[in-house]
Amino acid sequence: MYAPRVLVSMLGALAVFAIVTYFLNGSLASTLIQTIICAVLMQVGYFFAVLYLVWKKAREKERQAAEMAQLAGDDKSAAKTAPRRLHRPGHFNR
Repeated sequence: MYAPRVLVSMLGALAVFAIVTYFLNGSLASTLIQTIICAVLMQVGYFFAVLYLVWKKAREKERQAAEMAQLAGDDKSAAKTAPRRLHRPGHFNR
């Protein structure tokens, strides 16, 4: 997801949404409020889409690291990669 392209697309969609909403409602205040709500919902959706892509990539990297450790036959490095996630700064180890 390329951020500038998403931003331009979002602004275009919001413009179309605002025009259609104005023609349906005839109220500028109602159109403005609904367009702002639509913009917030689109940003929330974009945030969760980026969050999902980052999570998917991290999972893929962990899987590749486990496969490489298994191919190397090094059981110690495979054991180190699994609990390593728990020792990141800012996380409590229980």
